[in-house]
Amino acid sequence: MFKFEKLEVWKKSVQLYQEVLESCEAIGPRDQGSLGEQLRRASLSVSANIAEGAGRDGVREARYFFNIGKGSVYEVVSLLYVLRQRGLLQPNEYDALYKQCDEIAMMLSGLMKR
Repeated sequence: MFKFEKLEVWKKSVQLYQEVLESCEAIGPRDQGSLGEQLRRASLSVSANIAEGAGRDGVREARYFFNIGKGSVYEVVSLLYVLRQRGLLQPNEYDALYKQCDEIAMMLSGLMKR
């Protein structure tokens, strides 16, 4: 088992990606290529950077990738906000995804303080 697979924050970020994929299905073809693709990439980047950070030997390097992952969480939140504003995401769905993002961001902040 890889180190990152033991991290609860990594597991939560994979779950976030799965839920973002489901939310992206509601995006129409006009926005699918731009907004949908950007949201999918940003949400996938969270777990990928957590994995990469966990695989680094140095604390400083690990923090660097955890910080990039946290930045991707912020990008996801911004894109979710745009979807909600455009009526492509229901308020309750936005709230649930926002809460997940907030929790992941806090967990990453904790990892960076270690």
